[in-house]
Formats: sequence, C-alpha cells, structure tokens
Amino acid sequence: MDTLSIEATKYTPDIDLNTNGTISFIGKSYPENTFEFYAPVISWMEEFLSESSTDKITINFDISYFNSSSSKLFFDLFDLLEANNDKSNISISWIYDEENESAEEAGEDFMEDFENLNIQLVKR
Repeated sequence: MDTLSIEATKYTPDIDLNTNGTISFIGKSYPENTFEFYAPVISWMEEFLSESSTDKITINFDISYFNSSSSKLFFDLFDLLEANNDKSNISISWIYDEENESAEEAGEDFMEDFENLNIQLVKR
C-alpha cells in the first residue's frame, strides 16, 4: 500500500494519507463533486484500516472552510474511523482558528456524534 497525497486547489484541501498512520487534511473543502473528489480518500482509508498493523493513527483536520456536502463526507469518514477504533489507537485533532466559530462548532458537533473517537479541539 502506498501513501496517497493530493495537492490543494482553490476548492480542495491538501490531503496526505501516510501508511505510517499520520494523516492530514489542510485547507478548504468545497469541491464541485465532493463524493467523487473524496472517493480515493475513502477507498484508501478502508484499505488502510483493514490491512494496517499500525498501533496508532493520528489525523489532523485543519479545514478553514467546508460546505455541507464536505461535512457529510467528514461524517462518513468519522463513521468509518469509529467502526475501526478498536483496531488502532485513533487520535483526531480538529484544528480551527479561534475567530472561526462555525469551525469550532463543527468540531464540537463531531465530538458529540462520535463519542467513541478521541477528537480534540485545537485552537490555532
């Protein structure tokens, strides 16, 4: 299995999915077709979670803006992570600008929806 890297664009985040268990999403997320854009990410995550022997997975979400379809996609991704939480120690940092209340609230919502995931709010 290879690392998957997707460079940021004006509408999509920089994504780095590393087989060592370090994963990051940085930037804005409002692609024209969210589910098509993120399809390789979901596929990679499913394969990684089923095949990896990594004890610890660290995920950094530093998304300054995202649309509702990206929010749904993140929900699906967290659902996948929660379903595999017993296999690895998964730690998620939801990084937000202290002046961006909607990003902070989104992180709080994900924490409430996924109580079995270790999600930390990190103020930038």
